[in-house]
Amino acid sequence: MWPNKAAQKFEGERFNLRKLNELEVKEEYQIEITNRFAALEKLDVDEDVNRAWENIKGNIKTSAKESLGLHEWKHHKPWFDRECLDFLDQRKQAKMQWIQDPSRSNVDNLNNVRREASRHFRTKRRHI
Repeated sequence: MWPNKAAQKFEGERFNLRKLNELEVKEEYQIEITNRFAALEKLDVDEDVNRAWENIKGNIKTSAKESLGLHEWKHHKPWFDRECLDFLDQRKQAKMQWIQDPSRSNVDNLNNVRREASRHFRTKRRHI
């Protein structure tokens, strides 16, 4: 079974990597990274590995955010809003209930929630 796309939420930041194709931006990013890593070379040798990794990761993210900026998402479905997301969450919860306890009442609940969600999505698409 394929994973549900709604469940694949990525909460992190995504950077606009296409800007690296521009020579000016690419050079700016390289200089930024070089400067930040030059400062990291002065760190203690006794420093914790996890702490050092967090410093490196933070420097890379900060440099990318300043030089490249964040990726802007395309809205493929202009009708899809917060209310639709709530219906997806309800459907997901009903399905999890049914998986944990496949009783007749949970099956009926899942079917009702699916029906309501589909009806809502259909009306949203039609009234763009």
